[in-house]
Order: sequence, then structure tokens, then C-alpha cells
Amino acid sequence: MADQKDAAAVRVFPPAVPLLTVVLGVGMNWVWPVHLGFEAGPYTRYWVGGLVIAAAVLGFGLWAVLLVRGSGQSENPWKPTLSIVERGPFLVSRNPMYLQMVLVCIGLAIMLWNVWVLVLTPLCAWLLQRYAILPEEAYLEPKFGDVYLAYTRRVRRWL
Repeated sequence: MADQKDAAAVRVFPPAVPLLTVVLGVGMNWVWPVHLGFEAGPYTRYWVGGLVIAAAVLGFGLWAVLLVRGSGQSENPWKPTLSIVERGPFLVSRNPMYLQMVLVCIGLAIMLWNVWVLVLTPLCAWLLQRYAILPEEAYLEPKFGDVYLAYTRRVRRWL
């Protein structure tokens, strides 16, 4: 990992958090199945969940990655940040890539009709905030000072 002065001290591999959320939710559903009392048809589940996932990936994740790379930077939180990106999804969320991860969990919960994945999703968001977002913010604030603070006043952390 780069020196903390050069990059955020993120303490977790961010994509692992939603992956573990889904795996744990599926496992918990296998051991302790929870039924909602009604069933959505598979086509309905797949379409609604798929639309949530597609909107998250295209509208937040992929677009954010392309903008970050287009600015000459890496989306990897362990690489140095050269500038604050304030276009596209970064106008509505300071963390669109992490927001995408949480929305994908919700989309998969719908597709799998899995209550456990849905119940674990707030924990996923909290872990991402605690171990990825807060260390990134602690890195960005001293590096960019007033520019970053003004950005935090204009744009919310999540939505």
C-alpha cells in the first residue's frame, strides 16, 4: 500500500464487502429461510432486481469509474487522488461507486427474493462507510482543504 500521505488508508477491499453480504445472506437463507408471506414471480423479481442492478452499475459505478479514469486517476482507493471529480454521479453522491455496491445488494436481494441479503445491506453500507469512506475522507480533507470541504457541503456522502 502507498504511504498514507499519498493515498487513502482504506482498511478493506471494498468489493469484498457487498460480495460477503450476498454470500452471507444466501447462506443464512439456506439455514434459516424467511418467507414474506407472498411470492413475486421469477420474471418480476428478475426484471425489477435486474433494473436496480443495471441502474446502479451504469448510473453510478461504471460512469464514476470512467470519469475518474478520464481525469487521469485510478478508481483504486489505495492510489493517490490528484483532483476532486465533480461531474456526473459525483454531483449527487461523493461515493457513487460505493453507492453502486449497496444498490447491487438490494437488486440481488430482490432477484433472489432473499430477506437476509436485504437485512444485511445496511451493515454492508456501514462497513463501507467505516472502513473505506471515512479513511478516504480523512485523506482528502487535508490534501484538498477548502476545495474538498466546499464539495462536502454541496454533495452528500451517499445520496
